[in-house]
Amino acid sequence: MMKLLRFAAPVLLACTLVPAARAQVRPGASKAPIALPSDSVLTALPLLPDSLAAAPVAPDSAKLAWLRTPPELRDLVGDRVSCFDTDVPHVFNNHVMSFVKLFTERQRGYTQRVLERENLYFPLFEKYLAKYNLPLDLKYLAVVESALIPTAKSRVGATGLWQFMGPTANDLRLHRDDWVDERMDPEKATEAACKHLRYLYRVFGDWEMVLAAYNWGAGNMQRVVKRTGKKTYWEVHNSLPAETRNYVPTFTAIMYAMKYAKEHQLHAPTLNYQYAQAMDTLQLGGRPFDLTRLAQAIGAPDSLALLRLNPELRKPYLPAGYRPYILKVPASARPALAVASREALFDYCRPLADLPRPLAPRLVALSGIMPLPGRNLAVSSSAAAAAAAEPRFERLRHTVKRGETVNSVAARYKVSPAQVRRWNKLGSGASLAGRQQLVLFRALPAVAEPTATASVAAVIRPAAAPTRVAATKAASVAPATEPDSTTEMLARVPAKQAAEVRRTVAAVSAATDNATVPNRYVVKPGDFLEKIATANDLTVAQLKAWNQLGSYVLQPGQELMLKAPPEAAANEAVADLTEATRNVAAAAQAPVRRAARPATPAAASVALPSAPPLHLVQPGDTLYNISRRYQGLTVQRLRELNNLKSDAVQPGQKLVVGG
Repeated sequence: MMKLLRFAAPVLLACTLVPAARAQVRPGASKAPIALPSDSVLTALPLLPDSLAAAPVAPDSAKLAWLRTPPELRDLVGDRVSCFDTDVPHVFNNHVMSFVKLFTERQRGYTQRVLERENLYFPLFEKYLAKYNLPLDLKYLAVVESALIPTAKSRVGATGLWQFMGPTANDLRLHRDDWVDERMDPEKATEAACKHLRYLYRVFGDWEMVLAAYNWGAGNMQRVVKRTGKKTYWEVHNSLPAETRNYVPTFTAIMYAMKYAKEHQLHAPTLNYQYAQAMDTLQLGGRPFDLTRLAQAIGAPDSLALLRLNPELRKPYLPAGYRPYILKVPASARPALAVASREALFDYCRPLADLPRPLAPRLVALSGIMPLPGRNLAVSSSAAAAAAAEPRFERLRHTVKRGETVNSVAARYKVSPAQVRRWNKLGSGASLAGRQQLVLFRALPAVAEPTATASVAAVIRPAAAPTRVAATKAASVAPATEPDSTTEMLARVPAKQAAEVRRTVAAVSAATDNATVPNRYVVKPGDFLEKIATANDLTVAQLKAWNQLGSYVLQPGQELMLKAPPEAAANEAVADLTEATRNVAAAAQAPVRRAARPATPAAASVALPSAPPLHLVQPGDTLYNISRRYQGLTVQRLRELNNLKSDAVQPGQKLVVGG
């Protein structure tokens, strides 16, 4: 019995489930057999798991935009693009359509900002494109590059309406310095862009390749052509980087959006359209000039109005001695400028504060050199005396030998390692290579000051009674009466020189009695000599001399003297007063010496030729820049005067610029 149930149970279960399954089948769901021709066989081919047909692949953004665009709109845009009357071929495809939808739908504000500036720059572009026989539709290239913003700057440094990089700007002769960048000058940059586009067309002979080369570079495009063997843009399209692949479609799309802006309702009454205005020019001629002052004088709406008319200026002012510059001002300001004279205008537009100037060469503090004068010293009575007191240095070149270090070279020339690194732009951990050239500066021996005469000593000596000083005269010269006191000497010299001596004495007294500067300073953590000297209007050399420091290292808690010791201050004051009094004494004795001077033949009175003018080379100087600073001087003449075999110059080098 048990065996019978064991075999009957599966049969009973199957009979129970079959009717239920038949009840779940929808009536009519069964498909009729497919009628096949007699020569065909129906075969089931299961899809493999890695088959592309098994899972559909999502289209890219351009293809997706193409699929989402109504066919009527695609056909309309395609017909309009094909009707462009231009020498530049335009291909319409899904890439172009995606950018058309971008500029006419999603980024309408961007297109409207461009339309505001269209009438300001397009006439200028068309003038230069016609001058160089280029297609006028290339004016839309500036829209792709900078959105018609003359001061636009990319993340990689391309600047201006046409987005020139620095090396390309140099090749196209666009001037760049700290004050002017001609890449932002609309006229000069546009003419340079026309020259560059003409050159690219001579290389590739296809305008779409020219646009790609303008974006990626001619050399890169030539390498792609050589590698692929193809010469048109759409043939090498897949071999280009993403930005360049989108460049030509973007150009076609922005051209379409601006030509058919009215059809897409991009124009609006709220837009602030800009138009070119009549301009006048003002020759600055190297004078210092502040554009904000001129804007106030002509009643401009804001202080930067003139800077927007001259976008190539990097700052709203120009320093004295800058190369000749032509400033553009609106012609509507002509009545306001005609009221004042030219000199009055330049005087009013002079910058109120001193403009930044190139830093003077930093003098080196070496042993055996007197410290530079600070405010504790009386001002010298003449510029010649001050120039004679400045330390002099000799420029040397040192060839590094094997095993030498910065410290050993510094010890050899008795300078600090920090100075060697600063002069040669070496890093803190940089090592020296064999046969490397180093620039060093060594102090020349100081010129000994002539000893004061007895008459000067009598003037500055605090004696109870004035001392008579007799000067030795030649036998053939009649003795002259000498002043018996300081008062008599000052009475006999011109009033200007006498007043100079009195001012010097007053300055010495004020310097020795100056109580505004503290006597001592306690070094704090983070202090260094240059910081302390700058804060107290002193020099590092003075601090080292007054505190007898052998190095630049300071310790927290160390006390430094901020005033010279009494003996040193007295000696410095006496030296300054001696110099001033010596000049006065020489002026008083000049008539006597001229009368006592024997007559000399005409041949002996020939004046010696004056020393030729020199130029001290600053960092960044070139022979071309130096020749531009001196009238009538050329680079070839500069080479001949200095026996130069190349155009290389070094900072600190002295060049003859005249004679």
